[in-house]
Amino acid sequence: MRKRNERRSSIETAFEHLRSTVATALGAAENELDRVRAGYAQQEFSQRIAAAGLAKAEQEPASVGGEPGPAFDGALREARAERERLFTDWTGQGPDQLAALVAEAAPGTASRPWQEWLGAPGDAEASALPPQLWRIGTGHVPASPDPRSFPVAVPMIDEAHLRITSGRQGADAREALVQNLLLRVLSRYKPGLVRIHVWDVAQLTGTLPGLYPLTNAGLLTAHDPTRLGEMLEELSDHIRRIHTSALNGGHISLRALAEDTGRREEPWRIAVLFGDGEALREEQQQQLQRVARNGLACGVQLIVADLPMTVNSSVESVHLHAEDARTSMTGPEAVVRLDASPPREAVTKACSAIAEEFITRRSRVRTFQDLVPAELWTQRSASGLHSPAGFHEGDPINITLGDASPHTLIGGPSGSGKTNFLYSMLGGMAARYSPDELELYLLDFKEGVSFAQFTPGRRDPTWLPHAQLVGVNVNEDREFGLALLRFLSTEMRRRADAAKEHEVTKLEELRAEDPAGRWPRIVAVIDEFQYLFAERDTVSAQATSLLEDVARRGRSQGIHLVLASQDVSGIEAFWGKPAIFEQFILRIALPKARRVLADQNDAALALPRWHAVINHESGVKHGNEVARIPDATAKGTFDELQRRLWERRPEGSAPPRLFDGSLLPALPDRPAPSGPSPAPEALLGQVIDVNGTPASVRVDRSPGRNLAVIGSVRVDAVSVLGAAALSLAAAHEPGAVRFTVLSLVEEVTADVSALVGALERQHEVEVHYGVDAATEVVPRLAAKIADRAADKGGDTRPEYVLCYGVDAAHSAMEVKDPSTFTSGLDHLRKLLKQGPEQRVHVLGWWRSAQRLKTTLMGPVDEIGAWVAFDVHGQELSSFAAGQLVHWSPRARRGLFFDRSVHAQPEVVLPFDLTGALGAGVPRPRAEAAVPLDDRKDAE
Repeated sequence: MRKRNERRSSIETAFEHLRSTVATALGAAENELDRVRAGYAQQEFSQRIAAAGLAKAEQEPASVGGEPGPAFDGALREARAERERLFTDWTGQGPDQLAALVAEAAPGTASRPWQEWLGAPGDAEASALPPQLWRIGTGHVPASPDPRSFPVAVPMIDEAHLRITSGRQGADAREALVQNLLLRVLSRYKPGLVRIHVWDVAQLTGTLPGLYPLTNAGLLTAHDPTRLGEMLEELSDHIRRIHTSALNGGHISLRALAEDTGRREEPWRIAVLFGDGEALREEQQQQLQRVARNGLACGVQLIVADLPMTVNSSVESVHLHAEDARTSMTGPEAVVRLDASPPREAVTKACSAIAEEFITRRSRVRTFQDLVPAELWTQRSASGLHSPAGFHEGDPINITLGDASPHTLIGGPSGSGKTNFLYSMLGGMAARYSPDELELYLLDFKEGVSFAQFTPGRRDPTWLPHAQLVGVNVNEDREFGLALLRFLSTEMRRRADAAKEHEVTKLEELRAEDPAGRWPRIVAVIDEFQYLFAERDTVSAQATSLLEDVARRGRSQGIHLVLASQDVSGIEAFWGKPAIFEQFILRIALPKARRVLADQNDAALALPRWHAVINHESGVKHGNEVARIPDATAKGTFDELQRRLWERRPEGSAPPRLFDGSLLPALPDRPAPSGPSPAPEALLGQVIDVNGTPASVRVDRSPGRNLAVIGSVRVDAVSVLGAAALSLAAAHEPGAVRFTVLSLVEEVTADVSALVGALERQHEVEVHYGVDAATEVVPRLAAKIADRAADKGGDTRPEYVLCYGVDAAHSAMEVKDPSTFTSGLDHLRKLLKQGPEQRVHVLGWWRSAQRLKTTLMGPVDEIGAWVAFDVHGQELSSFAAGQLVHWSPRARRGLFFDRSVHAQPEVVLPFDLTGALGAGVPRPRAEAAVPLDDRKDAE
């Protein structure tokens, strides 16, 4: 029993201890719960006080759900302590820091009192980036123990739109605020760099009356309250134009473009909209949102008062009250007192001065010198070419060649100023971009020399350093235009290969990846380009194909085409090929031009002289910009600029290659041979290409290595044979070869004598005159090749046989020897067939294709190369491997074919041998040719 009692007592003691322990734990948990609840309640009150503001919580505790108690009182104590700490830091240095910040970010008229600047028109250039802030008043924080004031400014131009809410009691205040901001902006910049649009839902006129003198100069436009849509559409068109012109080089905004180029030429546009608190119609609201979303990048600033607007764009707000204001920049704690407005008379007088200054400046006729920047060659062309070509109301109108507007189409009838426009455009570009940034290839198809100014002459030795090629008087040489397109296509592929190697796709990226490379933008100008497609032949077909390829793919490689014409509608080669013209985004229409702009755009028909429509949107109406084009052809304009650029040309610069269709090229000098030449080349003329490549024939020990000149024109025949003989003579060491010359027609006697005199200075020459000579010399030459073939010794030097008028000796050479029954023609055919392998080559002139066929009497393989002049293409097919030859004879132009290297014949120009044969030989040229220095384009 005793043991049982002891166990019972132990159990009761343990349970009592457990109950005591549990009670203690529960009490502690309840106390902790009360503490946590009190802390949570205080934190909740702290958040509510922070949201509503300490001042309001103190005055109206119910506004935050508070009432006297530990939690609310504790939250108030913490908020007061935090405010005291922050205000202590703020009052010590905050106002001074804000004042210094505004002084730096809002210089001059952006923050200074109006008494210091109002009345004097601004003088800041558009190249100066706009201030980041614009002052509106003075702020202070009433709750601060030391409520010192500080300047209040808001971001605007290029930074953010401005939204003002006032209510009906603040209508005067909102108008005063807007007027003060506009005056600050207007008075900072030169008149014309800021344009203002005003729309008031309640008033047609009367809004901002102090600014109305600006309307006389077109600097302020008051829009009809019932036509807000038209105003917003006008701003939208402006934004589209900026994107397709100024921003088509890859820049995201006009500000970024100004930072890159150092100059901003587009005026800012500030649109002020006064509403009545009611929302706009859905369509207008969407228009406003589009303008707000895209406007800042394009220099369009919105100031919207009492008009609901929600956009995904940077917007600052000013809320007007009866005596003060609040702004999104300063928050609800700071009270802003707006700056007082200047007297109405002072505002009107200041705006009148701005308008008068702008009218005076606009009325001054801009000259070519105004297109030239103060400093030359300061811009880079990596993203595109931007240059003014004319002026509108004194402001420059730019043209842009870049990825978005890669090519240009210019149209205007004769006398409309097309050449003058080209000079203005090219002058503006050449003045801004160095030759390492821009290269020019210039071709004029009409019978003029518009671009001869850019090459050196006798009286003016200067040239345009950017010009690489200049072609004039090429109206008969359509192949030269084709050669230019081939060159551009080849250059395009070269750049594309380099871009692929660097794993990029366009020129701007290539220049970034390969800064040491030279990758200038290329501008190829073809004036009267329709001549290139004037006929339905292979030239037109090939040119159309190349043009389409370059126009489509050249944009990404920095190759830009400028095509100019008097009548675009006459280009049959482009019928059914809209893909070509669709690439010509930039359209220039001169007075009375047709078919250059879009079909419904007839703006050019009413243009006065010296003006042009510049359109960066494929000719649609909303892209029109009318510009006055200064005189760029008068003495002291482009020629003076060219002199300045020429003096700055890079060391080692070479003048541009000039192709003048009225002149013949000179026979180029050949370097002295350094040893025996196993395969010398005979130069025959010059190929029509960009590099002026000589047309040559390899004269080696291969079958058919003979040359035939076909045609009845003496001057062409003696030029080809003379050039071939002189170049072959220069290819051998003196005395290493032998020439045999047969002059079989009297008309070439003087030419042969001059050539023989030149050849005899270095080599052995045997010359014979008259038909009878052929019957004696040809059999002897045939016997010589037989001896060489039999290896009988004798003279084994190469021998060139020049025969002038081979067909003249046909009758005499047809007579057969009575003992051998062999005629002179038989010996000639043997000479042609076997001679080249024995280093004896015939270079002969036949006066017709049929007579050459008579000589050969069968296969024409013995004539491996030929040059034909006044012979029609159908007569030459048998000599061109049976292919159809498209060729019509042209003065001083020949058709050259070498069956060993050519797929089809090519056009050549015979050489002028005056320098090679001596001054006694007359210089061949077209009768209408005039020295370059004496030419003046009629346009």
